[in-house]
Amino acid sequence: MALRPHVILAVFKRNFLSYFSSVIGYLFVVAFVGLMAFRAFTPEFFADNQATLDQLNGWFSLILLFIIPAIAMTCWADEKKQGTDELLFTLPAHDVEILLGKYFSLLAIYTTALAFSFVFGTTIVLKFLTGKSVFNPIDYDFDFMLILANYIGYWISGAALLSAAMVASVLTNSPTVAFILGSAFCAIPVALGRIAFPDWGNLSKLNNLGIDEHLRDFGLGMVPLSGILYFVSFAGFMLYVNLVMIAKRHWSGGPHGSMGWHYLARGVALAVTLVCLNIAVSGFAGMRADFTAERIYSVYPTTRETLRSIDPKKPVVIQAFVSPKVPGEYVATRSNLIGLLRQFDQIGGDKVRVRIVETDQFSTAADEAKGFGINPNQVQSQRGGKFSVESIFMGCVISSGSDKEVVIPFFDVGTPVEYELTRSIRTIVASKEVRIGILTTDVKMAGGFDPATFRQSPEWRFVTELKKEYKVEQVMADSPITGSYDVLIAALPSSLTEPQMQNFVDYVKQGKPTLIFDDPVPLFNLGNAPRQQKPAAGGGPFGGQQAPPQPKADNGKATRLMNLLGVAWDNGEVVFDQYTPHPEYTELMIGPELIWVGAKSPGAGGFSGKSPVSSGLQEMLVPFPGTIRQRENAGLEFIPLLRSSTSSGTIAWEELIKETPSFFGMGGPQINRDAVHMLPDGEQYVLAAKIKSKPAPAKTDKDPFAAEQVNVIYVCDIDLVSDSMFDIRERDLYNLRLDNVTFALDCVDDLAGDEALIPLRKRRARERTLTAVEAQTQVFTKKRNEERDSAEKEAKKQLKEAQERLQKKVEAVQNDKTLDDRSKMQKSRILQEEESRRLTIEESEIENRKKQQIEKARNESEREIRSIEFRYSLLSVILPPIPALLVGFWVFLRRLADENRNINPDRLIKQ
Repeated sequence: MALRPHVILAVFKRNFLSYFSSVIGYLFVVAFVGLMAFRAFTPEFFADNQATLDQLNGWFSLILLFIIPAIAMTCWADEKKQGTDELLFTLPAHDVEILLGKYFSLLAIYTTALAFSFVFGTTIVLKFLTGKSVFNPIDYDFDFMLILANYIGYWISGAALLSAAMVASVLTNSPTVAFILGSAFCAIPVALGRIAFPDWGNLSKLNNLGIDEHLRDFGLGMVPLSGILYFVSFAGFMLYVNLVMIAKRHWSGGPHGSMGWHYLARGVALAVTLVCLNIAVSGFAGMRADFTAERIYSVYPTTRETLRSIDPKKPVVIQAFVSPKVPGEYVATRSNLIGLLRQFDQIGGDKVRVRIVETDQFSTAADEAKGFGINPNQVQSQRGGKFSVESIFMGCVISSGSDKEVVIPFFDVGTPVEYELTRSIRTIVASKEVRIGILTTDVKMAGGFDPATFRQSPEWRFVTELKKEYKVEQVMADSPITGSYDVLIAALPSSLTEPQMQNFVDYVKQGKPTLIFDDPVPLFNLGNAPRQQKPAAGGGPFGGQQAPPQPKADNGKATRLMNLLGVAWDNGEVVFDQYTPHPEYTELMIGPELIWVGAKSPGAGGFSGKSPVSSGLQEMLVPFPGTIRQRENAGLEFIPLLRSSTSSGTIAWEELIKETPSFFGMGGPQINRDAVHMLPDGEQYVLAAKIKSKPAPAKTDKDPFAAEQVNVIYVCDIDLVSDSMFDIRERDLYNLRLDNVTFALDCVDDLAGDEALIPLRKRRARERTLTAVEAQTQVFTKKRNEERDSAEKEAKKQLKEAQERLQKKVEAVQNDKTLDDRSKMQKSRILQEEESRRLTIEESEIENRKKQQIEKARNESEREIRSIEFRYSLLSVILPPIPALLVGFWVFLRRLADENRNINPDRLIKQ
């Protein structure tokens, strides 16, 4: 039977135009657009400060439960109610043509509503929130293609559920009943993706039949073949059920009896066929279109080159052990891992052999995985409102021959999957081994025995990360450093002794690549700060005589090193910054010395685009850093890599750190949370820089250091590579995606002269924040910080005045010549006791007033910020439906005018 397009078009026009010929159709569009905006631009949306539709994605399937039945409830039910169904089916048209005409008309109605939402409810609103002109269609600061992929998912999922809602409408002549039945039918695939099924046999795999499971990839910015096939299969099956139901007049009650069982068998056979087809296609997880602006789900050129460089005689074998079911937050990582492995298999050809093993916890595959060092990882998840801990496998072993093997024990939520796989393959096939030296200082970055504490210091995770790719060795500076290292890493070289510093400087001046981390306030151990004495080696309270500590070279100022590098560094100067892109974490911060370095930091930005090390980075957290400044006539190339914002300043060690009594009567340094900060001076302080000799330097009298060869990256903070930064990176803790680890590894690769992995390592979606909202909220954040600083300064001033009054009274007694020495002593002691009690009370009152002022400023600032966010949220919900409302109002007026125009003037009421 050949379908006749003109018949389908005639049915389509009849239903589509009748729907929008009244105001009801436009009111539906208004309700739909408003509901979409209401769920998209929630308070959580403004708290996340990201121009995405993540909030809407979690609710969209539930919205469809009401929207889709509302569209389809009248398509058959009204025909039956008005008796026009008999007339419709007696027309010279096939049932399939009528069915397709009605389906396409409903799909066009849904598409129209979705188009209003896409244009007015999302695109224009996001342009407005990101500070771009709504009248320029090509100027936007959000990932337009990501949003488009989201809406493709919305459209195809709605198209599938429309067919189910049509089945509900064909069963009754009441639109109300059709709506209820349609909601029930649509609820089945929606519920399958949301119910937490118990892990009995394969029962939990029913989640794979749910809509949310297949919408997830669309929400990430991908258009997967498996998702398209799922929705098309669902729509095709439901349309077949529609066809059977409207053709019931032909096959029920005929001369051969009812053929219901026959059509039931046909339906079951079709369902089984479609399920098998979906299962077959699900194996091709890599077949998907990447819509993201950065193409983060497509294989990077570096990866392709790595796979092509594999020797065919030594193929690489990749064995992945992956749990068949993982918590929701790990689904994207699992999907990305499997998809990339299948693409590796396809690109690598005979050079790459991929084996993906579904690994249950107590299976033989689990025993095999454990043999490679891949153990189940316990992760906490939330499903159905309940928290639970699950053990899952998600690791790889990559080998080539019998002598080379790299194990990736676990891919966590924040693990860059493609980078880890590519790096491991490069390590396997590399012909030359890169050597990294870790200089032994007081920090013990490479681990080992600490004679000061008699404990074994654990290896930093930064060193563990380096060992995945390089050969790492510990280096001592007690004698001249003669080893040949591609990069030498020195953590806190200011702690070196005189001979160690000289040996280290002699090594650096040879032009050998060196990565230096030094820090005025190392948070992991304030006792290692440059202003502190070196810890004593050995001995102690229970171990006999304690050896005297060795003095630090240049009194911890690293003067010789600074002279060589042509920079100025004050080991007691700490940078603070009032800028924060995450105001929700302000109260959790120790102080403004926890610096956010971002691509959009006020001023020239936090990252330099002149070096591959820092270009393309998005956000870092640098705790309590120092700063370096280039000296005049240094004769060296100085490239700033990290900078603070223009809302920064400096504070002295003496103001920031206070000595407190500790065990055995020894004082210990601690952060002074009440330290008073000066107002920001508008300067962007350099927190890290690359310092390199210029070509063919010549020594002169004015510049005695210019002839030295230098190739150094100097970072004024060591806490940025602490173990906690690795935890944040791997688990996406606090919804932060920090580039600390990426920056440190980029430094090593840049110095080693291998930049191939640098762009791949920093490859992720660019942070696209709500700049229009930020611009207004930052004003009140700045005002709050200024009022807090003012309150602290006033409290300090009042306290100083109270102390001066006490001192003057004591001096007056001491200068009273009418009293003898004994009387002076007694009277001074009594006066000091009385004034001390009074001073203690005054201190408490001053401190309470200060806290009240700070709390008041904070509350006022929070109210203003919440008010701004509420106004933006209200505008984001109210404005999108207005265009559809105006169109509906125009249609209503035009229809009213047409009705009056066709009325005979004699029948009009005359005044």
